[in-house]
Amino acid sequence: MRTHGWGGDTPASDDEAVERILRVTGELIDSGAASPSILQVAKALGVTRQTVYRYFAGTDELVRAAAERAAEQLVRDLAAATSGITDVSEAVVEAIARTVEMLRANRRFALLFTGGDAVAAVTSPRAVALGRSIVDGYGIDWTGWTDTDRDELVEHMLRTVQSFLVDPGDPPRDGAELRRYLRRWAGAGVGRATPGSR
Repeated sequence: MRTHGWGGDTPASDDEAVERILRVTGELIDSGAASPSILQVAKALGVTRQTVYRYFAGTDELVRAAAERAAEQLVRDLAAATSGITDVSEAVVEAIARTVEMLRANRRFALLFTGGDAVAAVTSPRAVALGRSIVDGYGIDWTGWTDTDRDELVEHMLRTVQSFLVDPGDPPRDGAELRRYLRRWAGAGVGRATPGSR
């Protein structure tokens, strides 16, 4: 780890250095820089580009890491927002609505849904597994639901979130109006689903 720079406040460890780099990268993304350069991040931190390159090979890796860090926070916030909901339709509605609202407020995570490989990212096994970690934590009796059923439910939720981000509508729905729309068209379908049928 370098022992100078950092605006006069050198990190105590490599882990702390990475945290600071990711925090600044996220702040730059949220302020409108969709893909901040290594130079921008270095300047904001008061270090050289070589210092940032020590931890991240390039801009793509840096932006991806910042988005993944934001995703971890979103998962925690979403789990808290849906805790205690025991009806699958209502859980789906609230999860989609909260996700859309949080992603609109957090550009660094929204990049995962709207970037060049967005469709692949949304339907990837990794994305579905992340969604399952949330869905499986709901206080819902999943009796009769197979793993495939829940994977497909997560895929449907992710595709719905992506559609709201790509085309939010005019004007965009939010709050109670977003939830009313989702209850009618997304929640109703889930409520009529027959788990275990193929």
